[in-house]
Amino acid sequence: MTPPDATASTMTADSAKLMIALAKGRILNEILPLLAEVGIRPLEEPAVSRKLIFETSRADIRLVLVRATDVPTYVEYGAADLGVTGKDVLLEYDGRDLYEPLDLGIARCRMMVAGLPGVAPPERLRVATKYPNVTRRHFAARGEQVEVIKLYGSMELAPLSGLADKIVDLVESGNTLRANGLIAEEKICDISARLVVNKAAMKIRHRAIRALLRALALRIAERAGG
Repeated sequence: MTPPDATASTMTADSAKLMIALAKGRILNEILPLLAEVGIRPLEEPAVSRKLIFETSRADIRLVLVRATDVPTYVEYGAADLGVTGKDVLLEYDGRDLYEPLDLGIARCRMMVAGLPGVAPPERLRVATKYPNVTRRHFAARGEQVEVIKLYGSMELAPLSGLADKIVDLVESGNTLRANGLIAEEKICDISARLVVNKAAMKIRHRAIRALLRALALRIAERAGG
């Protein structure tokens, strides 16, 4: 049986570590090399491990893998001190207790309005998207009311099947749109991965977080200049 004082010591050591929430998928693949450049490497390969929490080469930092849409929630509620997710997720998220100090310059794409060419739009558009809040704000800023249909995938199918007149989705190369006979009509905004920080953690753990931000910012600037 573990002695009580040893258990307390372990808990204290764990709570002293910075926890960084990382989005699975493309962002994870692109953030790991950047983290490695500032000396943060997971001790196990996330791509093959079934673990969700990883110790790293830095004794004071751990990584946790979550869905991209959950990163802001983990950070806002303090389950993670920092997080990395796409700007699209942050634009859609309703929380306010987050700082967004760094554009990491990775996982770049564009959020676009797209549809079938040569189709006259109806008086009131139906728009399919994973981003209903962003979509409503975009069209409202133009004085247009639209019916928003929330989908979780295969956006290109919505205009083809008659479910919606337009879609709002992320576009990287545009190949998927073209393969399905759609065209990008309007850019809403540029998207990239961002670092977010819990507001309370920024105050309590200011020195450690600021040091990490400076190291990352330096590497991002060097990448951009190189």
